[in-house]
Amino acid sequence: MPIHSEILTNPKADRVRRIADLARPKGRDKAGRFLVEGPQAVREAVAWTPGAIRDLYVAVEEEPDAWVVANPVLEAIVDASQQADSPIYVHLATPEVLDRISKDAQGILAVVDMGAVAADPGAVAVGDAPFVAACYEVRDPGNAGTVIRAADAAGCDAVALVGDCVDPLNPKVVRATAGSLFHLPVLRMEADGFVDWAHGHGMTVVAADVHGADGNPPEPLPALLEDQALVRGGKAVLFGNEAHGLGPAMLAKADRVATIPIYGKAESLNLATSAAVMLMGMAAAAHR
Repeated sequence: MPIHSEILTNPKADRVRRIADLARPKGRDKAGRFLVEGPQAVREAVAWTPGAIRDLYVAVEEEPDAWVVANPVLEAIVDASQQADSPIYVHLATPEVLDRISKDAQGILAVVDMGAVAADPGAVAVGDAPFVAACYEVRDPGNAGTVIRAADAAGCDAVALVGDCVDPLNPKVVRATAGSLFHLPVLRMEADGFVDWAHGHGMTVVAADVHGADGNPPEPLPALLEDQALVRGGKAVLFGNEAHGLGPAMLAKADRVATIPIYGKAESLNLATSAAVMLMGMAAAAHR
């Protein structure tokens, strides 16, 4: 099994520095790889994209007679990594080394080829009635990752990052997806290209917005979900930037506009919560 017997103990080693550089865009672009941190995300990468994982780095602790993997959760991931057709290389390291690479490692890290999640919109098969979540110029990595996770839970076929969105391989995005990044395609495209792509695949573009646009007023989500042709047909649900929403130009491109009613005293819902409510509502309505 390709588990290296040498224990990585030097936090200042060149290898450690190179892996830590994957947290930065320049480091990712130079290496063509990105960093996956923590047991949950690494477990899903091992399960769904094992061929794209270059290396695993796992924390070990020193006992009187040997070094041992730090806990049973990490042991199970290492065991799974050796069951793939091509077993994954595992490097054992002290907690100090992993901490130097990432403060969010929780004992395990994976180095993964960027191509594992870089999907070409033209090559993605989305079926006869596709369900897609889309983010327009979403900049907050936690929000982007949470939308990807919500889209996965709702059974979406893909997530589209439209316009100037945060890098989906940013470590904060990867962590926020909790492994969902490896379950469905994440596409990047420009605004006009997104609308053309959606319409070309028979999708109704539904903008999530409070105000709507001239000639396209917002429909309350419960009323929208009564439209069986919409909820059972192809649709792309578009969410806007945290500060500025979608804006008139993008709203003008939408086929319909949906808003989430507020029944209590809260002024509004944040982006991640709105996405979860709307996507899960549409999924539930389609499966009634």
